[in-house]
Amino acid sequence: MGRIIVRASSTSKASPEAIYPLLKDSSTYPVWGMVGGYEMERPGRNEPHGLGEIRILRTWPFTAREEMVEFIPNRKVSYVLLSGFPMLNYRGETTLTPLPGGGTRIDWVSSFDPKYRSTGWFWRRFMTWVLTNMVRDLAAGAEDGVIARLATLSRPLNAPSA
Repeated sequence: MGRIIVRASSTSKASPEAIYPLLKDSSTYPVWGMVGGYEMERPGRNEPHGLGEIRILRTWPFTAREEMVEFIPNRKVSYVLLSGFPMLNYRGETTLTPLPGGGTRIDWVSSFDPKYRSTGWFWRRFMTWVLTNMVRDLAAGAEDGVIARLATLSRPLNAPSA
């Protein structure tokens, strides 16, 4: 079996400007998505959640180690898998497209080569399930104002509320 490409899409009432920070800041993934835990192994070159960041995402029983490789503000986030799954040349891309009249189309695409023969069918199904859940949860999280809730949680206890 050759290269596998998996796609999932969803729409959100939220703008690309509301969704993009959730994609870029991987520490938010456990708040809005199915990711169980996040750890920054290495910060990005110019900012913590920037190009070159190496992140570890944990969801039992898997641990994925990924590097952030592309950002187009309010439009696209891309990463490559360094370890954690039996996949070679894995690349994930999430694209945000503004919709006429408001809202955003979210497209998450991953492409990879299975590491072991005869396992491609399984990893195609598994990644379809993962991406479908991620785009759905991202769309809903952005609509629910996750960023505002995170800002409140990160504010010192004695700080006045906005």
